[in-house]
Amino acid sequence: MAFFDTRNLRGDIMGGVTAGVVALPLALAFGEASGAGPIAGLYGAIIVGFLASLFGGTGAQISGPTGPMIVVFAGVFASLAGDPKLVFLAVILAGVLQILLGILKFGQYIKLVPYPVVSGFMSGIGCIIIALQTARLFGHEPVGKGTIPALQSIPGAVADPNFIALFLGLLTLAIVFFWPKNLGKWIPGALAALIIGTLISVAMPGAPILGNIPTGLPSLIIPSLSGDAMFVVLEAAILLALLGAIDSLLTSLVADNMTRTRHNSDKELIGQGIGNSVAGFFGGIPGAGATMRTVVNIRSGGGTKISGMIHGGLLFAVAVSLAPLASQIPHAVLAGILVKVGYDIIDVAYLKRAHRGPRWDLILMVLVLVLTVFVDLITAVALGVVLAALAFVKQTADEQLKNLSSIEPGTDHPEELALLREAGGRVTMFDFGGPLSFGAAADLGHQVRDKWKDGQAALIMDFSRVPNIDLSAIKAVETIAEDAEAAGKQLLISGASKEISDLLHGLDVGQKIPEAHWFQERLKALEYALSHLRVRDTLAGDDNSPPDLAAVQPAE
Repeated sequence: MAFFDTRNLRGDIMGGVTAGVVALPLALAFGEASGAGPIAGLYGAIIVGFLASLFGGTGAQISGPTGPMIVVFAGVFASLAGDPKLVFLAVILAGVLQILLGILKFGQYIKLVPYPVVSGFMSGIGCIIIALQTARLFGHEPVGKGTIPALQSIPGAVADPNFIALFLGLLTLAIVFFWPKNLGKWIPGALAALIIGTLISVAMPGAPILGNIPTGLPSLIIPSLSGDAMFVVLEAAILLALLGAIDSLLTSLVADNMTRTRHNSDKELIGQGIGNSVAGFFGGIPGAGATMRTVVNIRSGGGTKISGMIHGGLLFAVAVSLAPLASQIPHAVLAGILVKVGYDIIDVAYLKRAHRGPRWDLILMVLVLVLTVFVDLITAVALGVVLAALAFVKQTADEQLKNLSSIEPGTDHPEELALLREAGGRVTMFDFGGPLSFGAAADLGHQVRDKWKDGQAALIMDFSRVPNIDLSAIKAVETIAEDAEAAGKQLLISGASKEISDLLHGLDVGQKIPEAHWFQERLKALEYALSHLRVRDTLAGDDNSPPDLAAVQPAE
């Protein structure tokens, strides 16, 4: 198979050019919002966009600076006092980590982050972007760095607005939110807002503008690491790597749905890692798969990696020749574009119908959102994943225990049903419907004690549908075996695979259950238990003394 598929070359050219036009104002806006400057956003879009497409595993994906990545990068830039040797070292390390994630085939696991967690932190990032840009809409810069200082700056900005900046900001919002779709096919709303707002600013000066922007090729940055900043750099690199990986792979899924193709997760991570690591060496801000630009590319005809490379090439042409023109762009115009980006990131579609879905998922989503906005992304995502996993284990355990407590052979097991009826409730059988999770194992002993009433003589535990067993379940079986021995009751095991039997015997649990009490079929176990009951009933009729069940041999 050829490295480049040129069968869709015309569509790839159209898609790449269109995606590049859409990406231009966003790259400048993200660069400005990050603190590194508009040209850093442009370099990031060029390098990540080109290399991630060249080496990645999603044909039509367009990569570059995204809202989630910029929120984290802006925090890193502020915490490291804007030192490029440290800031871009974090970007380089993030890229290296993404390459390692791809080589170690972690792509399949990153996609397992639950949707409420993804929705919560993405919506939280959208809220952060809006909070950071609101003061700029009124012609003011936020006082301090971070979400809370930005929110605290809003009342002062509203009370003392720069009216020209406010007019430009509101005009930009009107354009990006209400730009006609038929015109959007020819010129995207964000680009139209950028051009119109800048032209008005030139005619009506007074609003803060970007100012001087360097042009030409980027300079090579040699990273360095000091002991004091090591923890901050490493923490930032890990967060950027994971966030970029999740963002990219989610966009890859969107591309798959639109193109009816299937991406390569691990290859995509390697491509994103190469793009980010190289971007760090040249002062480009980090990027990831960008959903909106990818959708624009596909709808414009793009279908292979060529489209993403063309997108990067177009932005490179802008960077080397047209950057001085961008110096006249007002901050308020870029702020208006970013407010629309933040709104698009917020999962409004889910929030509108969340009340009709599972209540726990909504609670988890809101919790992750709040933690993202007011604490940090690492805490939000980590806690969200842990809580989601615990909730899933609890639900699974409850379902397993529910099935466990109501076992009764169906009509398709008439022989078993007849034997149980003959036992008259003196034989209890537990049939595990599948893997026995550690959540269910924790309560297994209690469930058995509740079912083992006075007068019951035997318990059958059927492992026929249990493919594996962990230490928690093994300890639960041990507790049941000890309880059975203390109560003078029989414990029989049926259907246990060789692997499960070896594990039980390897941890000295199987030895507590007589070898005669192990059966391949539970019908045989039931027959064995009934043979003992018949003998006991016979002995009880002749003598009221309790029978010695251990001396009774199994029925042939």
